[in-house]
Amino acid sequence: MGCKIQTLNAISKKGLSRLPESFTVGNDVADPDAILVRSHVMHEMPIPESVMAIGRAGAGTNNIPIKAMSERGVVVFNTPGANANAVKELVISGMLMGTRNIFPALKFVSGLVGDDESLHKQVEAGKKHFVGRELRGSTLGIIGLGAIGSMLAESAIQLGMNVIGYDPEITVDAAWRLPSQVKKAASIDELVKRADFVSLHVPLLPSTKDLINADRIKLMKKGCILLNFSREGIVNEPAALDGLNEGRLHAYVCDFPSNLLRTHPNFVSLPHLGASTEEAEENCAIMVADQVADYLKNGNIVNSVNFPNITMPRESSYRLAIANANVPNMLGQISTSLAEAGLNIHNMLNKSRGDMAFTLVDVDAPVPQAVIDHLTAIQGVLRVRYLPV
Repeated sequence: MGCKIQTLNAISKKGLSRLPESFTVGNDVADPDAILVRSHVMHEMPIPESVMAIGRAGAGTNNIPIKAMSERGVVVFNTPGANANAVKELVISGMLMGTRNIFPALKFVSGLVGDDESLHKQVEAGKKHFVGRELRGSTLGIIGLGAIGSMLAESAIQLGMNVIGYDPEITVDAAWRLPSQVKKAASIDELVKRADFVSLHVPLLPSTKDLINADRIKLMKKGCILLNFSREGIVNEPAALDGLNEGRLHAYVCDFPSNLLRTHPNFVSLPHLGASTEEAEENCAIMVADQVADYLKNGNIVNSVNFPNITMPRESSYRLAIANANVPNMLGQISTSLAEAGLNIHNMLNKSRGDMAFTLVDVDAPVPQAVIDHLTAIQGVLRVRYLPV
């Protein structure tokens, strides 16, 4: 089965090599069956009707028009956890930059003038201004205990830190990954009161915008270090600036430059480096390529942000993959349509997620185009794909 894949950004060759040789891949592919993307903003671009899947080589999908794609039955994939180690390591470096005052110390050294003897005297006189605290024995509060949050918790415990966490929507898999030493906070307010460091690992949604605001910064321990390696809108910047000026925040370390904050001596900003390692880029590309290829060939869905995960082993050469609205009697209508065409259902699986649902059906004989057209005409059916092998 030959499919066409359009790439909107440079995707790791190790990932693209996972795609079947029969696939055509490139950034100028016309009428693609799927699109692979990293940071390219897709909201204003025309997305061809041929597109059946969009694969984001990363976790965040704010650059993809998910609602519009859902209405078209286009499955949007991401790669949760593929870059988790890279982000975790950068968060740890952020904690050290904040608590050991590394950034202002670097600026101090870069501003020194004089010969070596003068330099040494200035260093000895000035280093007292950059005395910090050790990580061991301090408390890290983690908001969001997914792949990154749980890995960060494990590493922090190994560094001798106490860890408290808050995540009201933690999955079963994430709960199993979480070290038993992590203490559960009943609320975000409780967490920020108890933590010496607060690290954010949640997506930017209407419910998480300004999650850290003036009221919550006032609850923090004096000298708390705030770390944001998720999305900039999760922290209210004017409130963070006030917290830094008042000394409530000792440092704010994040991955998103800000004109409002960047001149403050205790604001440390990186140019969105969280997933910028060769390993993370390769992991994301491999993961998204595997997911999109499996969907195009078999209709299986793993790590979609808009449709349910659904995987059914093939037991027949004739498969239908149906994206549909989550409405009553959908399975009944699909089954009736196939029965009226004399097609025997060998295996059938339906999963739902909110307003969206997905159905895989294996039948024992080839499916005529007239049956596909009839299924497509059912109210609530968004897209029907026929996947013979």
